[in-house]
Parts: sequence; C-alpha cells; structure tokens
Amino acid sequence: QVQLVESGGGLVQPGGSLSLSCAVSGRTFSSLGMGWFRQAPGKEREFVGAISGQGWSTMYADSVKGRFTIARDNAKNTVYLQMNSLKPEDTSVYYCAAEMAGLVGATRANAERWDFWGQGTQVTVSS
Repeated sequence: QVQLVESGGGLVQPGGSLSLSCAVSGRTFSSLGMGWFRQAPGKEREFVGAISGQGWSTMYADSVKGRFTIARDNAKNTVYLQMNSLKPEDTSVYYCAAEMAGLVGATRANAERWDFWGQGTQVTVSS
C-alpha cells in the first residue's frame, strides 16, 4: 500500500508563493507517476499537474501553467509543488496522487486513473 502525506499548505496573500511537499512510502518511488490535484468547496477535483517517474516529463493545467512547478526528488521519496503568483481562485484543498500505470498525455488529468491519494492540505489565497 502506498502512503502519501502532504505538507506545506497555509494562508498566503495574492501574488505570494507557497511550496507543498508530498512524502511517499510503500513502493519504489521512481516507479510511480506523481500528480497534484485540487478541490474547492462545491467543485469537482481538478487536475493541477503531473510528473513522470524519472522526472523527465511534466504536464500542467492551463490555469496554473507558468506559475506552478512540479519537481521530485527520488532520493527523498518526495514530490513538490512550487506555487508562485498565487491568485484567490487558487484557494483549494490540494491533493497529492500516485499512479502505477505510467500514464501519459491527457489521461493524467483524469482523477479516476490515479491509484493512491494523500489526505489533502488547505491552501488559502486571501488578503
């Protein structure tokens, strides 16, 4: 069983930055594709971005492209989400996810294709 634990959420002003981390255990980390999703109250879970097992391939939602960056450290079994130029509409619970199938392309944006999830961390962007 793969376990994912997010950290780093909090309150930040518009235009500010925040970094999330997700520590993974229970499986060879480099064999897992990793992703970030978010869900605001009353809305469906939304794809934010994903990174392949070796970190060679990344993919982002249009809404965060150019502002958010996903990275991973396979030696530390950790994936990161660096969020810059934050906007109030970025306010959500952010979830880390892992998948074993080696998803590629647009399939990574489908939350149903991901195998394991963290508990989520709240990010609030407000002045």
